[in-house]
Amino acid sequence: MAAGESVWDSLDELEDFSDSDSDYEATIKTTKRRKHAVPGPQPPKRPRRKAALRATSSPHNSPIPAPVDPSLQQQQNSHGSSRQVSPRRARGVNERNPGISAEDIYDAVCLGKSAMVTVVDEWLDSYKRSREVGLLVLINFIVRSCGCKGVVSREMLDRMQNAEIISSLTKEFNEDSVNYPLCTPGPQLKHFKAGLCEFAKVLVRSCGNSLIYDEYLFPSLLALLTGLSDSQVRAFRHTSTLLAMKLMTGLVEVAVIVSGQLQTTQRQHNMENSKSSDDRASDRLEELGATISELQEKREELSSMMNATFRGVFVHRYRDRLTDIRVLCIEDLGMWLKIDPEDFLNDGCLKYVGWTLHDKQSPVRLQCVRALQGLYQEKEFIGRLELFTSRFKERMLSMALDKDSDVAVDVVNLLLLIHQRTEEGLKEEECGHIYPLVYASHRGLAFAAGAFLYNKLKGLISSENQENERSDKAAFLQILISFYTQSEFHEHGAYLVDSLWAVAGSELRDWETMTTFLLQEAGLTDQEEGALIELMMCAIRQAAQSTSPVGRAQGKKHLSMKDKKIQEQDRRRITTHFIPLLPQLLTKFSADAWKVSRLLKAPLYFNLDMYNSAQWLERHLDLLLSQVCGIVTKHTEATVLEACTYLACALCSDKYTFSSRAHLAFSQLMDGLTECFNMYLSDLLQGSADDNDMYSAATALKRIAALCGAKDPTCWKLFDPCVELLKSRLESGELDKELMVPALKCAAFHLMWAKVNAVNFKPAEAELKRLRREVRSFCRVCQTCLSVNQAAVREQAFELLCDLLMLYSKSSVRSELALQSLVHLPSDSLRSEMAAFLLDYIFTDSEDHELNVEGEEERKIALLQRKRNQLAGYCKLVIYGVLDLSAATDVFKHYSKCFKDFGDIIKEMMSRSKLINPVLSAKTVCLSLQQLFSEMLTEEHSRRDLDEIRDLGKRLAMSFGIDLHRVRKPLVALHMDGIRFAFRDPQEGEEQLPNVTFLEILSEFSFKLLQQDRAQMAASLKAECPSAAISWPPVRMYQQSLETRFASRPREQQEEGGGAVFSHDTPVAKRKKTTAQVSSATRGSWLDSSSLHSNLPTPALTSTVQRQPPRPLASRKPTAAVSDISSGLNELDSEDEFSAGPQMRKVKPLKRRQLHSTMTSLDQQDLSSNLTLLSLIEDEEAEREEAEIENYDSDLETGYTLPSTRHSSASHLDDLFD
Repeated sequence: MAAGESVWDSLDELEDFSDSDSDYEATIKTTKRRKHAVPGPQPPKRPRRKAALRATSSPHNSPIPAPVDPSLQQQQNSHGSSRQVSPRRARGVNERNPGISAEDIYDAVCLGKSAMVTVVDEWLDSYKRSREVGLLVLINFIVRSCGCKGVVSREMLDRMQNAEIISSLTKEFNEDSVNYPLCTPGPQLKHFKAGLCEFAKVLVRSCGNSLIYDEYLFPSLLALLTGLSDSQVRAFRHTSTLLAMKLMTGLVEVAVIVSGQLQTTQRQHNMENSKSSDDRASDRLEELGATISELQEKREELSSMMNATFRGVFVHRYRDRLTDIRVLCIEDLGMWLKIDPEDFLNDGCLKYVGWTLHDKQSPVRLQCVRALQGLYQEKEFIGRLELFTSRFKERMLSMALDKDSDVAVDVVNLLLLIHQRTEEGLKEEECGHIYPLVYASHRGLAFAAGAFLYNKLKGLISSENQENERSDKAAFLQILISFYTQSEFHEHGAYLVDSLWAVAGSELRDWETMTTFLLQEAGLTDQEEGALIELMMCAIRQAAQSTSPVGRAQGKKHLSMKDKKIQEQDRRRITTHFIPLLPQLLTKFSADAWKVSRLLKAPLYFNLDMYNSAQWLERHLDLLLSQVCGIVTKHTEATVLEACTYLACALCSDKYTFSSRAHLAFSQLMDGLTECFNMYLSDLLQGSADDNDMYSAATALKRIAALCGAKDPTCWKLFDPCVELLKSRLESGELDKELMVPALKCAAFHLMWAKVNAVNFKPAEAELKRLRREVRSFCRVCQTCLSVNQAAVREQAFELLCDLLMLYSKSSVRSELALQSLVHLPSDSLRSEMAAFLLDYIFTDSEDHELNVEGEEERKIALLQRKRNQLAGYCKLVIYGVLDLSAATDVFKHYSKCFKDFGDIIKEMMSRSKLINPVLSAKTVCLSLQQLFSEMLTEEHSRRDLDEIRDLGKRLAMSFGIDLHRVRKPLVALHMDGIRFAFRDPQEGEEQLPNVTFLEILSEFSFKLLQQDRAQMAASLKAECPSAAISWPPVRMYQQSLETRFASRPREQQEEGGGAVFSHDTPVAKRKKTTAQVSSATRGSWLDSSSLHSNLPTPALTSTVQRQPPRPLASRKPTAAVSDISSGLNELDSEDEFSAGPQMRKVKPLKRRQLHSTMTSLDQQDLSSNLTLLSLIEDEEAEREEAEIENYDSDLETGYTLPSTRHSSASHLDDLFD
């Protein structure tokens, strides 16, 4: 361990090397091209350079070299000059030496992997005829692969240094596009990267036994690639790094083969040498010795090339500015670690993987984790990974909450490997970081955490419990119940079951063990029984429906035939097992409302047709019906009665032959409940009923109201008694919600079922008249209830009114001419009462403040959900024409103030109203602003109130969209109404033009007008405005909003006094950055007030949100600064230092806090006097303005949030409006 610590104490050893263009010349001398005063026709013979190669290798042949003497790193003076060689000149070279050309290789690479062996063989034939020409073809192919137009000539190869060649190629780079083959989108270069990697792989494989050791081809090629990889041209750097890494991977594979041959030969030599002198074969011994010397020489040569490539390319490019370069460096490093552990699997190489775990870009982190997965899968590597595990375990644990879900999934799988393969594993405290992820909203992450939890729970099962499979499953269930009850992460078992389903499906399908636990008299506590029932019902639902819980995305939308078959088999097993046992379970837990409400859901997942498959099963149906009826008579809890209603509806379905028996059972139940209610009705109407009578009547009525959802109650004629009871209670003022709420429900269900019967059976005219009278009578009763001082009665009356007015509207009977007489339109008084209900009880937060004081968060959420349902019901009345569109003003007025709670519903209403009548919708928007303005004038006038109305106008203006031609007429109508309102004649006692300030609000809509409409509005303003008021500030403000052009483009606001002017000669990158800098200051204020901002909570289980540079982009909002899409983050050039990250913070479920990012600015380096190179060479100053690679998880502390069981906004809107 001391040796290991010494290695870690010098982690930065390799970071002290310069990134100058001479690095590769110091590490591999064969790459330096010598110049000759008088060039001859033949290239000079290159001296043997094995000694120089060996000098760069470490004593232990490690690919991590020791520091080189600084004297060896001095740059030689350049005496040659770069010359441009035309493609015709290059073709002349190939004509003198016929063979494959660079263009041929490039075309083959673009096609993919198909003919790569043939292409490499043709090039090898050309190289064997003339190695200078062959190398030149290969170099020009590399240049072509970079997207460069330049060509390297024979004279350039002989006379110029690599740095000079690269400089010359840089000046001839393609300036028409910033793309190059590796990053060009489209089908033409779709397979280019794969083809390029295959070419490098085949090239090394074909040269593995010969040309690798000729001291010319690979040293020269790697030297050029090293120089290109240090270029500031991204195309050169990216392409050369890819080729260098793939060549390095090929060399590593060859080195492993050579090392294996060396070990085998050495073993044979030792065996031969150990023989006696008489048996020893001297010729054989001499031959083996020569082979060993040759293999050692090859191994040293390979090690030297690997050292040079590792130091010259990888050490600098693994921290490159470009994410793709960092990814491919770590990807190949992972391969080297696994292929050649003897040379690479040490702390000196593993530190690069550990450091890069802190990379800000998720693809790099993902590649690091996958590389580590490959290492931890090998048992023989575990010992070498001990120090790495101890140093970076905490970082890996924190990455389980990574903001990128793919990274988090692979990290959890990696931690499972660490827990399984290492001796120490993970401590219980460390495992506690993984357990909550089984409740994550991301399904893949939840599945990975489920596999981790399953492995951990299985490890807790003692050896004596593993006697057989059944006892093993029972023990697992007991541990799972303990985990579920003791963990306080979540209260819904559906997420836990879904996470474990893939790995623990057999245990969760063990219905026999579950029911045995539940039916035994002693064994489980009450809490454990409740947890087991919850998990069992969730498992039944998962097996029968194969659907994920709410908020967890489903990967597959459609089940395959195999999955459907498995699902049907599971349903049959569930039905067969639970049909005889469910009545017993209901009997045992009939007194517990929570447990029995869960158990009553089980038949909904049965294959109910099986009740008719045998006579003995029909007996169980009778038992089930009697149990359900008994539960109805025992309980009054809403959850139990609701569960009974759903079950009754399923059993009474006409598609089952036994439905008549279910109808009979529930009809008898309704008879008994109706008789009980009628028994106390007369006393209730007369006011002589005592508390016991009222309780008995209320409970009976509550049960009847619940069953009315499944049974048609019209035959029991409960409407008149209920309405009479409601009227008597309203007159007497005795507002008992336990009695009035179910009475309202029963009367409303009667009218709903009567409408269904009228559509299906076409009743007589007298019946229709009677039904219409009943509707009017009930609406009057509900209207009276809207103003009572009992919240439950008031809210129930409002909800039922919304439903009944929709059910008896014109649109509901449009296709039924005979039912036109049933149409009931709300009276003016009812409309005003419903509008007052909105203002008094929905768009008010008095009750919310009370709940905040009490700290009842759950009640607050339930109250908000009910308010949203009530608002959606009112909006439906407007959308479907029951209420006039002008009634929407009461909703639009609260769009800004109540945007957090109701913004999505109001926005959906506005969009649908525009589809119905765009002009009338725009006038309604204007009317809502006028009403607010008038209310402000009647009260104490203040500038703050006016600013709030202007903010509302700004939000409403954004709802008109970006297609100005489509909204032209609505906007003109809105402005005309606004101008008329501003200059209306004053009434008695009012000052002159009291509404002229409304023009300030109207100016918020001016930027949506077309230019021709602006002139029309200016003319209308001049015609309406008196001459004395033309200079008033509101009028001038409105005139200015019509005249200024930038107001019509808020996303492209420019600074006053001149905007940024661009020349066509300005490079694209420069133009983009200048635009961002100019528009950032003016764009922020507009976006802050934009309706695009969302107050929705942060997505579930996001972590490691990183610090971003304050460089706004024109297409992004300021709030997106913590996104992971910023390509500039963490991209460092080769001169920046990459220090080991500090100790990581512990994973705690804390709220996020954002820290200010720091910026570093360095002087810009002059790259070339040619200004056209600015579009190719990366701007040093702009690059260094981006954040350096840091320990990004230390910037923010973030917690995880569990998935909400509420509907998402989109799905909930569909439920509300459709």
